[in-house]
Amino acid sequence: MADVLTHSFQADVAEVLNLVIHSLYAHKDVFLRELISNASDALDRLRFRALTDPELTAGDPTMVIRISADAERRTVTVEDTGIGMTAEELVTALGTIAHSGSRAFLERLAEQGQRDARLIGQFGVGFYSAFLVAERVDVVSRAAGPGQSAHVWTSSGKDTFTVAPADRSERGTTVVLHLREEQREFLEAWRLRQLVERYSDYVSHPIQLFVTKGSGDKATREFETINRASALWQRPKAEITEDQYDEFYRHLARGGGDKPIARTHFKIEGTREFTGLFYVPRERPFDLRFGAKHRGVRLYVKRVLVMDDCDEIVPEWMRFVVGVVDSDDLPLNVSREVLQESAVVRTIRKQIVRRVLDTIEEMAEQRVDDYAAFFKAFGSFMKSGVAADFENRDRLAKLLRYETTSESGFTSLADYVKRMKEGQPAIYFAIGESRQGLESAPHLEGLRSRGYEVLLMTDPVDEWTTTSLGTFEGKPIVSAMRAELELGDRGDDKAGKEALAESAGPLFDRIRAVLGDRVSEVRASARLTDSPCCLVIRAGAPHGYVERLLRQAGNEVAEASKVLEVNSSHPIVQNLTRLVERGDPRVDGWVELLYEQALVAGGASLANPSDFARRVTALLASVTDWATSDQPGESPVRTNAPPESPS
Repeated sequence: MADVLTHSFQADVAEVLNLVIHSLYAHKDVFLRELISNASDALDRLRFRALTDPELTAGDPTMVIRISADAERRTVTVEDTGIGMTAEELVTALGTIAHSGSRAFLERLAEQGQRDARLIGQFGVGFYSAFLVAERVDVVSRAAGPGQSAHVWTSSGKDTFTVAPADRSERGTTVVLHLREEQREFLEAWRLRQLVERYSDYVSHPIQLFVTKGSGDKATREFETINRASALWQRPKAEITEDQYDEFYRHLARGGGDKPIARTHFKIEGTREFTGLFYVPRERPFDLRFGAKHRGVRLYVKRVLVMDDCDEIVPEWMRFVVGVVDSDDLPLNVSREVLQESAVVRTIRKQIVRRVLDTIEEMAEQRVDDYAAFFKAFGSFMKSGVAADFENRDRLAKLLRYETTSESGFTSLADYVKRMKEGQPAIYFAIGESRQGLESAPHLEGLRSRGYEVLLMTDPVDEWTTTSLGTFEGKPIVSAMRAELELGDRGDDKAGKEALAESAGPLFDRIRAVLGDRVSEVRASARLTDSPCCLVIRAGAPHGYVERLLRQAGNEVAEASKVLEVNSSHPIVQNLTRLVERGDPRVDGWVELLYEQALVAGGASLANPSDFARRVTALLASVTDWATSDQPGESPVRTNAPPESPS
């Protein structure tokens, strides 16, 4: 044909095509997303220009994208009724790279082995993804407006392309992909429908698929709209019903989940423009229950899905949210590497965190029961935020809830502070496996005797939450289980306690000799009132319960430095002191048993549980022997004549 003109690709285009086909993309199905995105852009440009030039749509205002497959010809066709292109625009748009430096940047990615980098659209070359699946591509286009003619662009993705006149009476562009033999899966209507629903469901223009309806002689072929054709998050809130919000949540949650417990829908305008719609689930999603990576946030750019699971949009601690963010400032198909360094993303992230926290705070203030349900499901994430998100630490701290020794249910730190006794120097807490275990822990005896309320923490993450927080409303947050707890002695019994501690000195020496480096210090206790002893931990060491869990999870945990605190006024301690003075060899076994008892009370694990069981059994046997003897008097546990040593 005399009118057929052959052109050579710009050098960068040839290189980019090679990189796209062989190096950058692991998932070839992105071609349909890119072509639909281009078609949507063409329709948007037409709609905008028609505002001032109505002749562009005269006689045919239809705005639609149509997809069809022909198994016999092995083709997939994507057609739009958009702005179209002239012959010159076909050469310019499809034969050059939109941004300089594209080839070098993509080459660096390929050298680093980054697959599916999703950068094509960023450089204006999304069209070339067609060659991921096609051995040849034909583009038939006619520009909108009177007096325009159609042309066809054809290439096999090698070194050249041709442009020739074509027959087309209506405006718009048709892209015909002649598929490679191994890409026949994209000839199936269900597969094309699946890709549209995943990537382009909320493109604002109708996307129609040519499908077969009925069977046999009654079968018909027709176009069916397969997307929702309306970006719900872009619509005014007043136009969206509760049912529509809930239906969209179920769509984002992949069909699962009940009604969300809260949501926030907002639009930011100014130097950065984006829209967000985020939901807080009522229950923890199935994947988060078992430690899997939750896929909750979708990133759109101008209503086109570019990332199905965008970690960079929300912080790690907020990964329980489900939602959509749609930016007008980001390029299509930005990579995760680019997102991590983007100032636009940092702005978006900051606004999302602020809006979600606003919603959660409102729930905490106005819907107390709902907030209690939310915190039960996601409290550990909020606690992680305290440890990880310095900027929002104070806001998150006010949202924490804990059980306490004084209140039923859960309380906030602010309410705890309001109830603090006059002269109480700190907010006190204890970490253990259960409320019941903590309430009976010996570490709380001194605080309880002073009337001080103690927060009862049973979530291992509280170890890091309390350390990171440090203080709340000017009050230090102090563990009742740490060696640094300062209570002091009260009243006139101080001198008596000091005398008892001094008299117990030989016992303390014996304890140090028996336990060796298992304890770093043995000292008289100011916190114990009813128990003979307890183990407390130095600053920086994990609580016994947390240490045990870390070891059970296979983590290597250095042996924490523990201090054995001894209640010098306790009868057992006083009796052991007398036995030491007499040189009784049974003392060593009693020391071992008291130490193991203190380990269990503190939530730590026993190095040899069978030894502990043997000692307890020996104790029970000796008590039984005493009970069946003819000797009168009290139980040997309380007298100066203990039973046989359990060692």
